[in-house]
Amino acid sequence: MSRMESWPEPIIRVQELSESGIKEIPEHFVKLPADRPCFIETTSHVDNIPLIDLENLKSFDESIRVETMELISKACREWGFFQVVNHGVSHELVAYVRGVWREFFHLPLEEKHKLANSPVTYEGYGSRLGVVKGAKLDWCDYFFLHYLPQLLKDEDKWPNLPISCRQIIAEYGQQLVNLCERLTKILSINLGLNEDYLHKKFGGDNERGACLRVNFYPKCPQPDLTLGLSPHSDPGGLTLVLPDTDVTGLQVRRGDDWMTVKPAPNAFIVNIGDQIQVTLSFLVTSATYTQKEISAIFWLS
Repeated sequence: MSRMESWPEPIIRVQELSESGIKEIPEHFVKLPADRPCFIETTSHVDNIPLIDLENLKSFDESIRVETMELISKACREWGFFQVVNHGVSHELVAYVRGVWREFFHLPLEEKHKLANSPVTYEGYGSRLGVVKGAKLDWCDYFFLHYLPQLLKDEDKWPNLPISCRQIIAEYGQQLVNLCERLTKILSINLGLNEDYLHKKFGGDNERGACLRVNFYPKCPQPDLTLGLSPHSDPGGLTLVLPDTDVTGLQVRRGDDWMTVKPAPNAFIVNIGDQIQVTLSFLVTSATYTQKEISAIFWLS
């Protein structure tokens, strides 16, 4: 409980509110009118973000490999988002990850409170970000943890219930780190740079950062007044989003339109973060690739 005292106001878990049977949400969850959900259909003729099959980069047909690289380049320039399938992350492992986190969030509240976080690192079980008193909050509980660098990684702060949770989280994290490394190679080559350029700029093997945030969105009695997660851009390099397969909720903005993403089966949504967006703004995209460069991306161990 000492961790919770460092927040500016008493912490109320959103899941606890939802399960209490309330008919109206507390005032500090009610967004200002301009920030509330908008259900007006998009005027864009495009109905989803680009979908990229990474298996095509292993094709024996050079034109397919080059076309796939160009599709990724275009998605980065025009969207900042794309979905990837055949990405190398075990589908079975992803199912296990979903399962253990669902179990965690349905543990008794006293068990989850043992891992309550603080605004010092945000690592652990949380229900708010920021320490501004009276801030409008999101309708969301979450768990945040570090994978990399090793200096920040502390598995003792990870859930030990369910029993298999820590092992599955570690395996999942490693596979996603591998996928991010492959994607930074692709982006580096698309920028006309050495394939390890972005990897090195983010600290290389020893200093790069990787973390996980699991969001839990309980049922809300007034969903038209609040949001699970406020509009934002991600400050890092890359974000891999594993969306809910049963409830469509993620929206991305393109121009003046907000679009609801339709997740593809077994896909990750790739979000280009602020740091890579800045790089894309200053470097000229190259559309010239060699067979050696493209092959190297997908034989990463």
